[in-house]
Amino acid sequence: QVQLVESGGGLVQAGESLRLSCAASEEIFSIRTMAWYRQAPGKQREFVAVSNSGGSRSVADSVKGRFTISRDNNKNTVYLQMNNLKPEDTGVYYCSANRGWGPPAWGQGTQVTVSS
Repeated sequence: QVQLVESGGGLVQAGESLRLSCAASEEIFSIRTMAWYRQAPGKQREFVAVSNSGGSRSVADSVKGRFTISRDNNKNTVYLQMNNLKPEDTGVYYCSANRGWGPPAWGQGTQVTVSS
């Protein structure tokens, strides 16, 4: 199964930006979906953004206009550009890879903390 390693999290103030990276252990061009999820303390993990192998992308309504997902197949890396961060964006961000068969792969997560 593909191994995923997230990086780029940190502590920022509201209104600032961060770019998360998700590095995969193997080629991702054929992976059906690469996605970002997040989990705030005491809450369930929720969808943030997805990039499909066919080129389509989408983000959750809560981050629309602020977050952008991109995929660099040459570097086997998926990015999440997060602008105008808000305190409610705080949480652990996870990368996921789903081939469309078998269980999805997950990274270990990276912490994002946004102070007001």
